[in-house]
Amino acid sequence: MANDMNSDMNPPSNRATGDNKSGPKARSAWAVTRSVWYAMFIREAIGRTMTDRMGWFWMVLEPFAMVALMVGIRSFIKGDGLIMNAPFIPWMVTGLMGFYLLRDGMLRGMGAVKANQALFTYRQVQTTDPVFVRIFLDGMLRTFVLILFISVGLLLGLEIYPDDVVSAFFSWFSLWTLGLGFGLALSALATLIEEIEKIIKLASLPLLLISGVMFPLNHLPHWLLEYVMLNPIPHGLELLRLGFFENYHMVKGTSELYLWAFILGFNALGLMLHIRFSHKLKAK
Repeated sequence: MANDMNSDMNPPSNRATGDNKSGPKARSAWAVTRSVWYAMFIREAIGRTMTDRMGWFWMVLEPFAMVALMVGIRSFIKGDGLIMNAPFIPWMVTGLMGFYLLRDGMLRGMGAVKANQALFTYRQVQTTDPVFVRIFLDGMLRTFVLILFISVGLLLGLEIYPDDVVSAFFSWFSLWTLGLGFGLALSALATLIEEIEKIIKLASLPLLLISGVMFPLNHLPHWLLEYVMLNPIPHGLELLRLGFFENYHMVKGTSELYLWAFILGFNALGLMLHIRFSHKLKAK
């Protein structure tokens, strides 16, 4: 009997050893994550660009309509001119596109967990994956639209080409990462507390008004400007405009360090929330 037991136990270990030598190697965690992101990216890209026939139209029309509206209002009241050493229309376009980049990351990232609940049945998919993929795709689409606006502006004779391409690109990237931080944090909070999503959507329009997108903040009283500049978004928009217009006079108090403190803080907060409440987010 002892011999039988040994004979029963030894072959499996030999077979297991043989399988480890001849079988495929286990993929690393990074390789699995890349595969998940690639599959989700293709899924999101098809959904954004193919399913909704009007998706591209509205993505281009929204900033164009807003710029046309604001140019019409300004022309009726004051006429066109320079805003702190920057042409008004390019100043408006850069501000709107930068704000829309951040807003899309914040709002679409906020709904990413709920929209991909079915995918969490696969253990390889983590709650942060749909947020990363969705915000990355939105960043690519907004970058394409910005390049389209720059190209059209140059054809129309507008001074919209960035004077410092590296600085403009870094500021654009900073706004994207700030939107990523907001999206990560809000995707967890809005999934756990449904009322937060409604509040954030209602706050998006006031946020547009107080971020210096349509009107220069330098016109505000100093005591009010101090409170408005607690918002990190104007810091990113002003730095983006400085990259486009080298002689642009930024709003007093603009700080790249302050902006990146918010970026790192919200991204860290978002990741911690997803780690802490991972099971609850998947179970919603």
